Amino acid sequence: MTTTSTPDVTVTVIVYNDAERLPRAVASVLAQTHANIEVVISDDHSTDATPWVARRLAAADPRVRYLRLPENSGGCSAPRNRALEIARAPYLMFLDSDDELPPDSVELLLAAHRERDIDFAMGAVERIRVDTGRISTWMPQLVAERRTVEGIDAEPGLFFEHLSTSKMYRRDFLDRVGLRFPEGIHYEDQLFSAQAYCLAKSFTVIPEAVYRWYIAPFAAEDSASISNQRHKLSNVRDRVHVQVLIDEFLASGGHTGMREDKDYKFLKHDFRMYAGDLPYRDDAWLAGFAEIVNPYLATLSPRAYARLPRSERVVLQLVRDGRFADARLAARGLGHAVTPRETVTDDTGAVLWGSVVPESGAARRELDLTDQELYSRPFPGAQFRHEITRIEPGPGACVDLSVRTYDPGLRLAVGPHVATLVVAPGRRRMTTRMRLDPVRPGVFEGRVRLDLATAPLPLHGFDGMRHPMLQLQEQGLRNTGVLLAPLRFPRLTARVSHHSGAAPHRVTLEPEGRGAGRLQIRWEPVGLTARVTHPVARRLATASDGRVRNAVRLVKSALR
Repeated sequence: MTTTSTPDVTVTVIVYNDAERLPRAVASVLAQTHANIEVVISDDHSTDATPWVARRLAAADPRVRYLRLPENSGGCSAPRNRALEIARAPYLMFLDSDDELPPDSVELLLAAHRERDIDFAMGAVERIRVDTGRISTWMPQLVAERRTVEGIDAEPGLFFEHLSTSKMYRRDFLDRVGLRFPEGIHYEDQLFSAQAYCLAKSFTVIPEAVYRWYIAPFAAEDSASISNQRHKLSNVRDRVHVQVLIDEFLASGGHTGMREDKDYKFLKHDFRMYAGDLPYRDDAWLAGFAEIVNPYLATLSPRAYARLPRSERVVLQLVRDGRFADARLAARGLGHAVTPRETVTDDTGAVLWGSVVPESGAARRELDLTDQELYSRPFPGAQFRHEITRIEPGPGACVDLSVRTYDPGLRLAVGPHVATLVVAPGRRRMTTRMRLDPVRPGVFEGRVRLDLATAPLPLHGFDGMRHPMLQLQEQGLRNTGVLLAPLRFPRLTARVSHHSGAAPHRVTLEPEGRGAGRLQIRWEPVGLTARVTHPVARRLATASDGRVRNAVRLVKSALR
């Protein structure tokens, strides 16, 4: 293929100081099943070996061109816009240097364009955890069905899919509406995508994966991606700023009908990410956070708030009211059906979150838990709050836990109760019984010794983590809830040879470190099990061939 032929698609790969991963990204483009493409490496003035790597890639394949910006822009927009100025193809895609394109991405999206007269086509995004290799689909409900959408008014929920990299754009569409990436801001994808959705006459959604997004959730704070720098108040400020720009665009373009859906997306996605981190933030950070977000929260549609689950509305209101300690407590329950430690009843009989009746009617409405039926829902679905108040190392692989259970709905009868600590690192559960004694109405306490050496692990070993649950019984009915741990405590590690005959493991008891902050137990095979037996057995166990499954049984028999 000569460089004078006109490519069908230009894929811009933006890069900054990423010499190590750039070849992988470019290789994923050059390996596309549709080969008539152009690759523009747009370098935001890297200071590492990126220029040398990029020039080598361009020299190796005539489809690759290298563009170096004269100075660093500090964002994604400028390198994309500069590449767009020199792109030769009628269709455009964008790729970050730390990600990849699946082999048929260009073919699938280009086929959607050639099938219908559309302004852009979009597909599914695979999220790949770099620490575990786990693969999931980004916003799967939005891309589950193939369809052509005749304007965003038909599906405003697509605002949730705000990535620019999951789409292939017609060049003449971007030129006709004057759409370029906004420079000088972060979260530029959100504004660019909102504008593309609103300005496009039609676009096609396909369910196939067209982008591989690598996620490093526990990267060091100084090297984490912008979206993983939520610990910085500047990050909060940037995210709110781009929301204001989107609102201004919607208002100026007459797209006010989109405002509720866009506000709901901000509350459900953007704010929700920060809410999950609140238990780990101090009052000074929370005060700065509230100073940034509260003025913007006051401008959002009441109907957008009404669409949220009650637990999220509670956290939002506690932040808006400056009740930071309560906001941390409430945030630990998000996604886990965890009740507050206590409730209060106002003069209308409404059951409210916490111990204080708010002065404003709006706050009382948001903190109203009456519809949660804490006092009357069936026992298996009743909400409790189980917290570990003390952790003490015991002999060997034993640990002593002091547990407090809060029962604001007064569902448990006065008197002692038998509870069970449940954890299942393999297919069999380990259960440890304990007694909870009443200390005052709605509060019970107890102690339990957990012997991690007794966990019934598979003979070929277990490599993973589990979060123990606490189970209560009443009149033959069971209720199982998460067990919250202190957010910080010294990690406890022991080497164990299990009574069940399983191979030796290193077992670690630690705080979860994110989200609710559950108690976390991590098992790692050691010795021969770690080097040979466990990896082989795990590969065999995932195979579908019958002969391989027989081999698994032979391996397990040999281990016995």
